[in-house]
This record gives sequence, structure tokens and C-alpha cells, in this order.
Amino acid sequence: MNPGDTLEPKSFTVTRADLVAYADASGDHNPIHQDEEVARSVGLPGVIAHGMYTLALVGRAVAEWTGGAEVVDLGAKFTSPVVVPAEGGAEVVVGGTVKSVADGLATLALEVTCEGRKVLGMPKAVVRA
Repeated sequence: MNPGDTLEPKSFTVTRADLVAYADASGDHNPIHQDEEVARSVGLPGVIAHGMYTLALVGRAVAEWTGGAEVVDLGAKFTSPVVVPAEGGAEVVVGGTVKSVADGLATLALEVTCEGRKVLGMPKAVVRA
């Protein structure tokens, strides 16, 4: 990895079944992640993915790009929901660039989108180079 390198975008399909599995694994059974009526009743456009599930997809992309290098830091702000339709799924795309490499650490500046809209603010990862 060298500063300025572009990271090949990774695409992940998020389905309602994924949300159920994530809720079971994480213990986060908030109905906005599974029940269309509840999600709409609180002003959401529909069932949304868990923010931490979306961030986990970022971690998966970083692992693929780096061959499983140790992740020292991974973070983002949850700025826009990933709306998951009842049929099919929502495509989350993770891309980015190598911002810097110094002292054995590579900092990755990332972009995470769904339907062309950024869904995470200021996502970044730092890995052992």
C-alpha cells in the first residue's frame, strides 16, 4: 500500500434475512430493523440496516484489501440509513484511497454509499502496514 493508491470498490448486498441474522448475533432487536410498519411509524422510509452492521461491512472490505492485516482503528459517523427492501436487497459499496503510510501504519480514507448516497460520514481505517 502506498499513499494515493485507490482501493477497488467492494459491493455487499444487504437483505432482510441478513438483518434478522445480525439482530440474533448482536442482540439488537429494535423493530426498525425488521418491521416495516414500525420503521415508518417513527419517520423512517422503511426497514433500515443496523449502523454497526454497515460498519462491519467496511471492516470486511478492509480485511479483503489488506489480506487480513491488524485493524488498529475503524470508525465512522452514521449519517444516512441503508433502507433494505422486503424483496432483493440494498447494495452497499465501500471504496477509498490510501491516505498515508507512516510508522508501520496505513490510514485508509473511505467512502461508503448505497444507491449513490453516502451512508457513513468520515469513515476511516488504520491498519498495520
